[in-house]
Amino acid sequence: MAQVEKRVSNLPATFEWEYAPAPEARDIVQIREQYGLFIGGEEVEPRTKEWFPSISPATEEPLFEVALAGEEDVALAVDTARNAFENGWSELAPSERAKYLFRVARLIQERSRELAVAESLDGGKPIRESRDVDIPLAAAHFFYYAGWADKLEYAFPNRTPRPLGVAAQIIPWNFPLLMLSWKIAPALACGNTVVLKPAETTPLTAMIFADICRQAELPPGVVNLVTGDGTTGAHLVRNDGIDKLAFTGSTEVGKLIMRELAGRNVKLTLELGGKAANVVFDDAALDQAVEGIVNGIYFNQGHVCCAGSRLLVQESIYEPLLEKLKRRLSTLRVGDPLDKNTDVGAINSKAQLEKIRELVASGEEEGAEIYQPKCDLPERGYWFVPTLFTNVAQSYRIAQEEIFGPVLSVLTFRTPDEAVEKANNTPYGLSAGVWTEKGSRILWMAQRLRAGVVWANTYNRFDPTSPFGGYRESGFGREGGRHGLEPYLRFDE
Repeated sequence: MAQVEKRVSNLPATFEWEYAPAPEARDIVQIREQYGLFIGGEEVEPRTKEWFPSISPATEEPLFEVALAGEEDVALAVDTARNAFENGWSELAPSERAKYLFRVARLIQERSRELAVAESLDGGKPIRESRDVDIPLAAAHFFYYAGWADKLEYAFPNRTPRPLGVAAQIIPWNFPLLMLSWKIAPALACGNTVVLKPAETTPLTAMIFADICRQAELPPGVVNLVTGDGTTGAHLVRNDGIDKLAFTGSTEVGKLIMRELAGRNVKLTLELGGKAANVVFDDAALDQAVEGIVNGIYFNQGHVCCAGSRLLVQESIYEPLLEKLKRRLSTLRVGDPLDKNTDVGAINSKAQLEKIRELVASGEEEGAEIYQPKCDLPERGYWFVPTLFTNVAQSYRIAQEEIFGPVLSVLTFRTPDEAVEKANNTPYGLSAGVWTEKGSRILWMAQRLRAGVVWANTYNRFDPTSPFGGYRESGFGREGGRHGLEPYLRFDE
């Protein structure tokens, strides 16, 4: 002990601890040059004969090429899914369906390191988040719904549940494998077959998932993957062979989908945008709240539909909380997504970076005060410094529009009633957070906040047993929990 103290005492007065690079091994993922469509248990070339590159947001390098599915490709996938549904899968004993889901869950766990690196390479998110959040939760959803597969009549007593048929699913780029799991797991557990379109910018883990389906010996045609851009998704929505559509993405696209499906006998669930309020009362544990605020908005670069992008602080603690928050922002490390020390990775695409910059510029023009910690950004790639705005008015665009980036708007309130009024002053209604030591106040706020999920003294906590979804322009329907089964079932009363 004395030797240690001596060595420490000999350090220069200006000595500072520095992080050493701790990169995850990139070669754990064997990325092919080209990926086709996954239809009928096999990889097939697109009939369009068209391909497009997937770009690493951290380096701007092309990682691989992926097929661009056209109308004929989508029709083939839907027909294949229909054939698989009518010729075995829907009539398979529920306990047998469960075995396939258990296999998939275990394979995700076995290949978790590979999947985590792929997710960070293709999407730009820090490897710690991919490794510790995305992949474990994806496996957990398959485990959870595997357990429900042979218990559907217990989930809905006095009703006879039946599968719908072909479920069309379109997922976003912010949580590629997790969103895939949220949708595929309950659909298969209920006896449906699936045609899923991954996001244009993040198809890699879906391509690996296709291999997992082969490893699990999932019957051909039960899961089909069609890659492409928005036109591919439009072909899937318009196809007359689908019985269910699940979409996670922007509110604007969600409205287009609703118009397209109007008058058609297609079940629909939408999980859309958000502009969540994170409400901090004067009796909250400030250090704990600061960590929750950071996790609420800077997790995954703010690419989270339920991100706590509006911070409502009670006036009496505004200054000390803001001081702590600014100090905490100065410690966030922005950089290589594969470095285990990284807190904030790359913005997913150039287009998303431009959108963030445009909205931040509007905040400055309208009069909000911007704060950004000193931060050396890499020369290549798509990056944005963690940002917060103060002196924000309710009418400012940064307080009303979803930025989908690492940008926080700070507002104040005096009374709980004012907090509720400001929190609900948004067209969205996906999530909210409440920070206080009073349980009665938590319940009082939760009853009045128009949000599908209200977190208490925490933020961005997810569990497969808990339903997730929104109100108003944040969509409708629920994913997760027992509630997540119902959109994939019809009932013989």
